[in-house]
Amino acid sequence: MDDPQSDQQRMLRRHHREKKELQARIQSMKSAVPKTDKKRRKQLHLDVARLEAEMEQRHRQELEKFYESFPGSSNLEMVTDDLAKMDLENQPPRPSKAQRKRERRAALERERQERIAEAEMEHLDSFRCEEEEKVAAILATRNLEMKEIPADGHCMYRAIQDQLVFSVTVESLRSRTAKYMRKHIEDFLPFLTDPETGDAYCLEDYMTYCDEIVCTASWGGQLELRALSHVLQMPIEVIQAESPSVIIGEEYNKKPITLVYMRYACSFGEHYNSVKPLDAGAVGGHAPRLF
Repeated sequence: MDDPQSDQQRMLRRHHREKKELQARIQSMKSAVPKTDKKRRKQLHLDVARLEAEMEQRHRQELEKFYESFPGSSNLEMVTDDLAKMDLENQPPRPSKAQRKRERRAALERERQERIAEAEMEHLDSFRCEEEEKVAAILATRNLEMKEIPADGHCMYRAIQDQLVFSVTVESLRSRTAKYMRKHIEDFLPFLTDPETGDAYCLEDYMTYCDEIVCTASWGGQLELRALSHVLQMPIEVIQAESPSVIIGEEYNKKPITLVYMRYACSFGEHYNSVKPLDAGAVGGHAPRLF
């Protein structure tokens, strides 16, 4: 059986590895959110703080549990020595006294931000439950229920894909949306502004925006829905909790695609889901396409 010191070293090494993996995950999350989207960037910072706080709490609990099992191992010097013996890549030099003070101040600020993030998450959970109840009641009057769509930046396109009776890829929907918007610049350019400055988009900004529709997981909104209604030549209805449903593309005389707009559905904010009949799946199998 391994001695307590070996167990402790393995645990500390695992903690270090998990921290590195979390940082890689956080970097991936940051890459998925455009820097120009201030609202989503703000929510991203809250999510990052929450993830880091959860990992720190879990690691602290594991250490406390270990020391309860092996009381003689709870010496702070032993922990410091074990960490120093780890073969870590790019080990930074020992911080100066002034740097340690700055780090302590930064740690206190992180704790404050984490408490703020926790409070905001509690409010968000409350808003989310209330929103889901309202949407469920609206859909029930139409014998429908919500069908969850992954929150990966492609949710609007995936929800539309789910509603169509013919096969189409998300990549194709994005490409056709951008192509239509490039051909009808005058219909969309006046409605786009820089989220940070409020300045109207120039033509170059607009073309970059269209490129991001194709090449990134940028979220779709009302402008993209307008373009897709023309591309598909059918109306698109958007059901929401706090406002009457909106129909885009009413000029097309077809039964509309129906999406659900959720403001608080996921940690990043706005989200689109699909719908399905209330009795779908009662017998088993996949829910039938609606249209």
